[in-house]
Amino acid sequence: MKDVALSSPTRVGSVTRVVGTAVAVTIASVLPVFLVGGLAVQIRRELHFSPAGLGLAVAAYFGASALAAVPAGHAVERFGSARTSRIAVAISAATLLAIGLVAHSYLVLLALLAVGATTNALGQLAANLLLAHGVPVQRQGVIFGLKQSAVPLATLLSGAAVPALALTVGWRWAFILAAGCALGVVALIPRDAGDARSRRPAAQHRRSTAPLVVVAVAAALAAGGANALGAFVVDSSVHRGLPPSAAGLVLTFGSAVCVTARLLGGWIADRRRGDHLIMVTVLLGLGSVGLALLALPTTVALVVGVVLAFGLGWSWPGVMNFAIVQLNPEAPAAATSITQTGVYAGGFIGPLGFGALATQRGYPTAWTVAAASMLAAAGLMLVGRRMVSRSGRR
Repeated sequence: MKDVALSSPTRVGSVTRVVGTAVAVTIASVLPVFLVGGLAVQIRRELHFSPAGLGLAVAAYFGASALAAVPAGHAVERFGSARTSRIAVAISAATLLAIGLVAHSYLVLLALLAVGATTNALGQLAANLLLAHGVPVQRQGVIFGLKQSAVPLATLLSGAAVPALALTVGWRWAFILAAGCALGVVALIPRDAGDARSRRPAAQHRRSTAPLVVVAVAAALAAGGANALGAFVVDSSVHRGLPPSAAGLVLTFGSAVCVTARLLGGWIADRRRGDHLIMVTVLLGLGSVGLALLALPTTVALVVGVVLAFGLGWSWPGVMNFAIVQLNPEAPAAATSITQTGVYAGGFIGPLGFGALATQRGYPTAWTVAAASMLAAAGLMLVGRRMVSRSGRR
């Protein structure tokens, strides 16, 4: 399988500014849902909902993201990354503020997450386009890893918010302060961030979409278990006997491991000549072992499971996006919108099913099923990789 090299990027300021903007936009776009996951114990006590209710809230967010992904991809290609980034971050800030101020019932929280989910699709795809056009191709692997590290970084911040804010001044202030930070990101977005290159019809995307659909289905299976980590690892740790502050630190630790792993995975991808999807397959296979370990009751299993599940089972999106962008240079936002639809669909189905299993059968059963789902994703990703290889030779 041969990667398609992108042409020399348009200069829109320094690469550092481009990367910083993409990371900031990504963090701001996904912060609402992961802040809910990180502060779930405190929110549940006030709004009175079960683990299944938490799963439904996260599912609503990612379900709305899945529905918005493909239209968002075409919108980003047409209107450019700068305009769509500003819209995404502004909606995210409004969502965070509204949750902090008016989410006095579970149904209101659910509705606000669903409305704010459009920021996830817009922000992620706008950042993909910005990096595809603003970063030299030989550095895109590590840079996409850095951009995807923004997602576990959002969970790291959410975990840190437990002892810093939720257990001191209250969980609502965490959302209000996060809204203010998100608004500050708007000022960082360059007005010309790749827009000249991106305002073109998505119809230029000529490569067959069938391999992308298979990869998207694999991503959905993988994302189901991976998103359960960010949403449920705190609540699961509390159920196994850890105090809430220590459980928040578990999430912080796992997120830090994931950030490191995504950067390392991108660095390795830059030094490989193609076939990046096989690397994704390996990461998913090893990540499933980590999820399985989370089902065991010992502290050692928890620590090793968090390292493997976060470090490998949730480190693959950057490498996957890098591979898809390299293979689809004509319309990177439109192409990644297909695979992101799978990621968001997994984010919808996974936490919903996980929450229901955790409520009915307990967390050990839920983590075991998540491990099986990620292992199946590894097998399907291998099929998608073979289809992409055949498509590239035609």
